[in-house]
Amino acid sequence: MLAAVANPRRKILELRVTRNAARELPEGTQANTVEPRALDNDLPPGAVHQGFAARAAALDAEPVAGVTDPTHGALLVLDQITDPHNVGAILRSAAAFGVRAVVMQDRKAPPLFGTVCKSAVGAAERVAHVRVTNIADTLTEFRKAGRFVLGLAGEGETELAAALAGPDGKGHGPGIVLVMGSEEKGLRPRVAASCDQLVRIPMTQAVESLNVSNAAAIALYEAAKWRPARP
Repeated sequence: MLAAVANPRRKILELRVTRNAARELPEGTQANTVEPRALDNDLPPGAVHQGFAARAAALDAEPVAGVTDPTHGALLVLDQITDPHNVGAILRSAAAFGVRAVVMQDRKAPPLFGTVCKSAVGAAERVAHVRVTNIADTLTEFRKAGRFVLGLAGEGETELAAALAGPDGKGHGPGIVLVMGSEEKGLRPRVAASCDQLVRIPMTQAVESLNVSNAAAIALYEAAKWRPARP
């Protein structure tokens, strides 16, 4: 919540806080002070508010043109990942490993508020997100601009670490793009075909797959080895 309040891009429509929580707000923040029970009554059963509750507008997406240049840093693309808990966890990893932006489809992707923001633990306010109409076409444009696009897929023949290193072992520069598909369907065929290469995370046969947010964290960690982390 404090990250949302501090984010100038986030429009807070109403902020309600308990007396104790109000002490943590930046000086000059406008908020209504209420009793803890009042917040309990306003929220769904079982919700944990930690003394804060707000009505806020969803964050505006950044235009794709602002992130196309490969010198601007790595990108993470989510192909129809709809679970808000997973998207929130992925945003948290993206912020941790210095991703320039997370790219999502304008349909079949959750808005950046509610469960997404709670799962992101403030990271939704710190990493840019982009909404596009067509993921496959967007990947094609990224490649034309000089970005190298890797799609995570169980059928990928090359291991992720080797693909990131490249044939000469020197990596692909700061403009790497990682593409994650949904846990149920993976990458859609046209999205997969729009990648430079399909890669996999090596695993034992004890499990068939990883949760997509866990896979994203591993992929971003590996990619971060080949580029300077953003502050």
